[in-house]
Amino acid sequence: MASSYLPATTDSLAQASEAKSPSEALSILYSILNNPSSSSDALRIKEQAISNLSDLLRQENRAEELKNLLTQLRPFFSLIPKAKTAKIVRVVVDALSKIPGTSDLQIALCKDIVQWTRAEKRTFLRQRIEARLAALLMESKEYGEALTLLSGLIKEVRRLDDKLLLVEIDLLESKLHFALRNLPKAKAALTAARTAANAIYVPPGQQGSIDLQSGILHAEEKDYKTAYSYFYEAFEAFNALEDSQAIYSLKYMLLCKIMVSQADDVASIISSPKVGLQYQGPELDAMKAVADAHSKRSLKLFEIALRDFKTQLDEDPIVHRHLSSLYDTLLEQNLCRLIEPFSKVEIGHIAELIELPADHVEKKLSQMILDKKFAGTLDQGAGCLVIFDDPKTDAIYPATLETISNMGKVVDSLFIRSAKIMA
Repeated sequence: MASSYLPATTDSLAQASEAKSPSEALSILYSILNNPSSSSDALRIKEQAISNLSDLLRQENRAEELKNLLTQLRPFFSLIPKAKTAKIVRVVVDALSKIPGTSDLQIALCKDIVQWTRAEKRTFLRQRIEARLAALLMESKEYGEALTLLSGLIKEVRRLDDKLLLVEIDLLESKLHFALRNLPKAKAALTAARTAANAIYVPPGQQGSIDLQSGILHAEEKDYKTAYSYFYEAFEAFNALEDSQAIYSLKYMLLCKIMVSQADDVASIISSPKVGLQYQGPELDAMKAVADAHSKRSLKLFEIALRDFKTQLDEDPIVHRHLSSLYDTLLEQNLCRLIEPFSKVEIGHIAELIELPADHVEKKLSQMILDKKFAGTLDQGAGCLVIFDDPKTDAIYPATLETISNMGKVVDSLFIRSAKIMA
């Protein structure tokens, strides 16, 4: 902070807002904070100055200065109530999170705050910052460290019975276990979050996050109809709040429609008044392209969609997992339909018909033979697929087994009768 200071008054704040350049405004705001006055009015003006300073540093992308700001404000925190301190800390952390590419800096800041709160015995603030830190570690794929942090935090919060924080932590734990592909634990954590949420008022955004996670877990179990209803509830909540997660809820709604072979509904949902022009963009264009490919049963269009919308489809782990399954099913159906008229056919001819590379088709056919999807063999020397007729089951074996079973019943019946006579 600057060595000189300005009076902590509304005039000084007005002077900062009217400054001709961001650097001048920053200098004025720092000067206000440097004022030694600790009267109630001065403290209130300083709180406003901190809020304005955080916004300005965020707009100027000065992430390092934002991180250092909290360290510089520690003497000020000793003059104000703990609740106000917690609010200011969250404002600064939120401002830093809005600057792109600052994940490592946010993690370092949260760890620094946790150490300070432990020393100052500020339990309420520490628990919330630890929950934030766990979320950041999960985003950075530091799953082990995040899980260790959450395990201790959950026990502590349950003892204090802070339901709202417990909902947030249980939901975070569910996401973490899902990322680790541990579905039973992900479902258990989500159930715990719902149980805690039922006992209190949950903000709409938090409820939307719970519904979104519920939809993701139901979709993972192939229960796409239930998943669709959860995604719809999440979309309604996020749409009302104008939250950026609304587009992802909508995207997963469309995915569910495609997975239950109702791809024709995708266009009508996208063109509905509620969605309209508000959410038009690459995310919806990607799902529309996939729906179009699915409706036409065209693998070529499917691959074009995956190539053109790589970021929206391939890099979204949830969409990617379900579309991989859909692509395999579609490929198998198309191959079975194409080879049905033949007893022997060149692999190159099938690849030409299905418009896919020959080595890709050969690999899939060998996998289908091993999975007993059809009876056949690959003649790699001739580059052909030989299809066998379905072997007819011999009726004598089931009949023999049935006869033996009936004889066994007769013997058992005679044994029971003889036992009664002897008695």
